[in-house]
Amino acid sequence: MIGELLEEQDPLPKFEQDKETKTKCDELTNIISDSSETISPENETSIAAHEITNGSHVIHADIDHTANRTKLVTWYHRVKIAALVVVWIFFTYLLMSYDEKEIERRQTAVLPFETKDFVLHETPLGPRVGIYLKGAFYENLEGNASNFLNVYLDRLDGHDNTGDSVNVTEIYSIAIVDPHEIDHVEEITEEIVFVIDDETIDKLKMGDAVLRVQMYTNIDQALPLLFAYDPSPIDKNVSVICAAVILLGLYVLIIWDVVHRTFAAIIASTLALSVLAILHQKPSMEEIIGWIDVETLLLLFGMMLLVAILSETGVFDFLAVYAYKITKGRVWPLINCLALFTAVLSAFLDNVTTVLLMTPVTIRLAEVMGLNPVPILMTMVIYSNVVGAATPVGDPPNVIITSNPYVVNSGINFLNFTAHMTAGVIVVMLQTYLQIRFKYRNMDDLRLNEPNGIHELRQELGVWQRAADSISSYSKDEILVKETLLKKVNYLERLLKKRLATGKLPVDTYKITLQELQSKYFIRNKKLLIKSMVALTFTIIFFFLHSAPHIQRLSIGWVALLGAVLLLILADREDIEPVIHRVEWTTLLFFAGLFVLMEALTELGLIDWIGTQTQNVIFAVSEEARMAVAILIILWVSALASAFVDNIPLTTMMIKVVISIAENRELGLPMQPLIFALALGACLGGNGTLIGASANLVCAGVAQQHGYKFTFLDFFKFGFPIMIGHILVATGYLMIAHVLFAWH
Repeated sequence: MIGELLEEQDPLPKFEQDKETKTKCDELTNIISDSSETISPENETSIAAHEITNGSHVIHADIDHTANRTKLVTWYHRVKIAALVVVWIFFTYLLMSYDEKEIERRQTAVLPFETKDFVLHETPLGPRVGIYLKGAFYENLEGNASNFLNVYLDRLDGHDNTGDSVNVTEIYSIAIVDPHEIDHVEEITEEIVFVIDDETIDKLKMGDAVLRVQMYTNIDQALPLLFAYDPSPIDKNVSVICAAVILLGLYVLIIWDVVHRTFAAIIASTLALSVLAILHQKPSMEEIIGWIDVETLLLLFGMMLLVAILSETGVFDFLAVYAYKITKGRVWPLINCLALFTAVLSAFLDNVTTVLLMTPVTIRLAEVMGLNPVPILMTMVIYSNVVGAATPVGDPPNVIITSNPYVVNSGINFLNFTAHMTAGVIVVMLQTYLQIRFKYRNMDDLRLNEPNGIHELRQELGVWQRAADSISSYSKDEILVKETLLKKVNYLERLLKKRLATGKLPVDTYKITLQELQSKYFIRNKKLLIKSMVALTFTIIFFFLHSAPHIQRLSIGWVALLGAVLLLILADREDIEPVIHRVEWTTLLFFAGLFVLMEALTELGLIDWIGTQTQNVIFAVSEEARMAVAILIILWVSALASAFVDNIPLTTMMIKVVISIAENRELGLPMQPLIFALALGACLGGNGTLIGASANLVCAGVAQQHGYKFTFLDFFKFGFPIMIGHILVATGYLMIAHVLFAWH
């Protein structure tokens, strides 16, 4: 209606335009006034006098408390801004002071029975010298190879580099594949960091010597290589500490709501890039863009568009009433129905897609029943993450694991992976249900903390505030409309304060019946619903076909985007701005910042450090206990790390650790139970914190768009104890199935 009142008419003279604008705003004011109570000046005076007369002693007592609180808040904001400005100055100075890292790569070959050498004309910046070699190497092999590439550094003394040659490092050996496979295997990159002595450093700085790389093999054919020299390789002992501090800082910003989580991710990722810069590892803009997982962002963007248009049909309201009908309005059967439906979808669809589809239904249903949507939403997303672990397509970590060629060659396929994981997931679902049911054994904990009247008034206030904030101030018309909306906001704020002070609320004198709900919530646009179902059916079918790449070669991100484009075509909308506004841009930006941060932390060595420590613990135990210890370590490390670090880069790192352990013949451990431990840990660990899984963040973003906010601490208090229960149950299942009965 507001849009119709402000619709452009034929051009008018300036004074007539002003007159027409005023008329439109007057009409808008009348609409707002007609849709709400009006407070006349006399009424406002009467209310104020009444409040002063009845509560003057309370007001005087609260003045000092309010003043002290205002001073604390003011100082808090000043300190926060000052600290953030200092951080900004720090990373801005570093990013401006250091050049991007540029490493020259050259193609070469090591011939049989010859030594290949390269003179390193650029002087190292410190005692560390980095050599990168890409060739036909074994990625995971411990003591089983017979062919090696041997690399070491020597020093050529003299100003003309014709003096004596002195070896300055030990020989580093890299396992080579069998010679007949050199031209057929995927090339692997090996990073070697040599440490040179102080004497060599002094001679290099004085120009009295140069470094030279020497390489030779023991095979009887040429070995092609890609060679690169890094004069300033990163010191992992320092960088890991920096990475841990940055990650801790991110959690401080998010847990205590110092800034919005999206802004926190931007600050943390920029700070991580500045640390890379000071360590002479500043990435180029192309590298940073490449770190962003565009596939995930496309999936989220496409599904958000689909859900935004689908919500206009009223189907989510209709489904909420239908669920209310089949459960006869009983709370726990209703929650179980939502959880079960979410679980079934999550087993076959990506859990992010499932959450995007189910969150609006859950919110509407909770509102219908007078329940707080937040605990029900958190229950739903936890079930989504649990059951998403059951299949190779249900959760991104499973996709990474089951698509690895080493895992496929070990005999793990869609069917046996699903069978082993489903058995464990069923037990975890039972534990989840019992733990959540015990937590909310008091039904009042599921209800809103304030009366419906105040809650609805807050919701209405939020809607009007967002409407006012969405209008810019570029034109006179927009300024007048915004002022009118702000008058409504001010009125609602005064009304809310009055009701909070007096405790007087409208009394609900009627009982909500199913007939009333059905008359209120129905399908509003059946034609658009049919068109939406066509686009959604296309999207879901091609999601299923994604596991059969010989049938369709589109990624799930492309499928979601094409489904959204199809719906926009069928809907034939002339103005798509309202739909675009409903996309959770802050969530998408948060994911982008998180992707950059996690890749930066990987470059700093934090992820590899976690994997190395895990591997060292397994190697340290006796042979009889290695199977049980390996399962325990992989399960618990991946779960706890996934709760605080994005599980996608963590899974990428941990799969290498698992393959290395399984292919070590000295350990003699089978790969399958280790893979199942990793999958359960990475997927179930995401329930520990708000940023542990993508589905958690998407659910929080959609809920906030509907006026319901749950913070990092809210989710942590709910999800972390449940996640610990998950891992305890999963530990028992893996011990029984694979240690006791050796199901694998």
